[in-house]
Amino acid sequence: MLPSSFDLSEQEFILFKELIRRETGIHLSETKRKLIVARLSKRLRMLNLDNFTQYYTYLRAHPKAGCEIEHMVNRITTNKTDFFRETYHFDFLLNEVFPAKIRESRLTGERVLRLWSAGCSSGEEAYSIAMTTAHAFRNEKGWDIKVLATDLDTDVLEKAVSGVYPTQVVSPVSRDYLARYFIRKQSGYEVCKQIKSLVFFRKLNLMDPAFPMRRRFDVIFCRNVVIYFDEETKKALFEKFHSSLKDRGFMFIGHSESLMQLRELFRYLKHTIYQKA
Repeated sequence: MLPSSFDLSEQEFILFKELIRRETGIHLSETKRKLIVARLSKRLRMLNLDNFTQYYTYLRAHPKAGCEIEHMVNRITTNKTDFFRETYHFDFLLNEVFPAKIRESRLTGERVLRLWSAGCSSGEEAYSIAMTTAHAFRNEKGWDIKVLATDLDTDVLEKAVSGVYPTQVVSPVSRDYLARYFIRKQSGYEVCKQIKSLVFFRKLNLMDPAFPMRRRFDVIFCRNVVIYFDEETKKALFEKFHSSLKDRGFMFIGHSESLMQLRELFRYLKHTIYQKA
């Protein structure tokens, strides 16, 4: 008979802390021990395991360990996002980045735009980027525009692909955008096909040694993703982002984050908005 609750010893906590850091980049402090127990106990019950040592052994050696690590990651990661969160970022895209890109295209003839929502969660950020882009380029012809949206959590990616949200979730969306870019459903709203066609959702681990994308990006959003990363992990990640940006490309980060320690890589423009140096 399985125990009604599970304990996590100090040694077990150290093992899981390191495993989670390797898999996700998340650095868990001692205060997060209860969080591990709360979020992973259901997995132990699902697998009929008696304790966390057995679960760790399963994750390291079982033939189905890869699938279970995915379940573990989905349980551990925190997903908090909203449509048009930090609205000044989208205002900057609309009023600064996109007009400059359009002016540049008239000189060079290039009409390719690539944007990336890294850590896209359930899709609100990626669709906000796509709506802003669609609005800015609504009178432009011949543009090749794509928004890549990636996350490690496969559960939230499924929700993102569906593009269906309850009414209260779409409340930050303006009436104009809601009428233009959403379809009313009995249970809420669904993102329209025009916007869905711009966004490509993919699973991606930001801890991978290198990113697989061959084309560089004009804009990267990575907001409120690295707040649980240690400084070494953050530095390595933003070095990869720097390599993934086009010259003079833009980097948007979370409201509590800063890249001032990476001034050789990114030039500060406005609060949480940077340009590739």
